[in-house]
Amino acid sequence: MKKRVLLISKGKSFMINTIVKNLTDAKYEVIMAEPDISELAAYRAASDLFVFYLGPYVDEVASVLVYIKDICTEQDKLLVLVGTATELKSAQEHIPAALIASTFERPFDMKKLTAQLDWLLEANDDLARRKSILLVDDDGTFLKMMKDWLSVKYRVTIVTSGMQALMYIADNTPDLILLDYEMPVTSGPQVLEMIRSESKVDSIPVIFLTGKGDRESVKSVIALKPDGYFLKSMPREKLVAAVDDFFEKKKYQDLHERNIQ
Repeated sequence: MKKRVLLISKGKSFMINTIVKNLTDAKYEVIMAEPDISELAAYRAASDLFVFYLGPYVDEVASVLVYIKDICTEQDKLLVLVGTATELKSAQEHIPAALIASTFERPFDMKKLTAQLDWLLEANDDLARRKSILLVDDDGTFLKMMKDWLSVKYRVTIVTSGMQALMYIADNTPDLILLDYEMPVTSGPQVLEMIRSESKVDSIPVIFLTGKGDRESVKSVIALKPDGYFLKSMPREKLVAAVDDFFEKKKYQDLHERNIQ
């Protein structure tokens, strides 16, 4: 497990030096970055773990917070926020709670911070071996619920629009896309059509999420030839089981195709 962290802070202080020393003593490689978009762009690939030490300037860096939100969404970065209650609240106005791995309110226990970072990296190491799912829906509440359900077994990335989904798969290849059928601007069917028209990503399995279970609605969904469809009203156990079943069947299908080549 590579213990490397990107520590984001505005300037250095006694507390920042203390954090660096404690992390270094715990065998971490600490990379420092200012809360500046160009600097973060240069270091974004350096680590999967970001620690943002907030300060009274937090309201002045809204664009940086949005940029970090986009990085966490697109590249599955682990984000830890450290700050006062007011600073944490301000940051969370720009970064959804689902994208924040952990928060530490000042003053905090340095040993607990280090232990939490260790745990997050170990969990992320385990997640890297799991199947990845891109979950696409414009309903934030539904997204959070689905992520909570599926994250027990799978590595889940969430986006809130069809265009964000297309941007994500331009650089990443999830094992499955769960795609909301009805979305504003770019609908689920339009996203599927664009995916199937691009040779680089046309083989990614896509399963529609639909709120309508009547016969005509289901026929319309199936006519688009996705890899399946799930009703949004499915209870947790049935939906997770359906995803498990999809991956199990795909595993045997892939083995069969490999054997006949």
